[in-house]
Amino acid sequence: MSARIYQRPKNAMQSGKALLGQWILEFDPAEAKKPDPLMGWAGSGDTQQQVQLKFPTKEEAQAYAAKHGIPARVHATPPRALKIQAYADNFR
Repeated sequence: MSARIYQRPKNAMQSGKALLGQWILEFDPAEAKKPDPLMGWAGSGDTQQQVQLKFPTKEEAQAYAAKHGIPARVHATPPRALKIQAYADNFR
């Protein structure tokens, strides 16, 4: 039962920076999803996929994983590049 720790990415529909500082610990899937014979929906018996733990810092998420013996890997947050331009640049 391994996990991954990452920082929440900014939603495409989001202009603010709310909840971007949270770090999330998610468990890797233990089994593949398969279609349900009756409805055809994808599902599995792995309930760990539904668990998503939120932490204010990366260190707290790593400490939780170490305390409970969960092998976790940290995905680094890519740097954000801002393209700063003036409104007048649209007319050049």
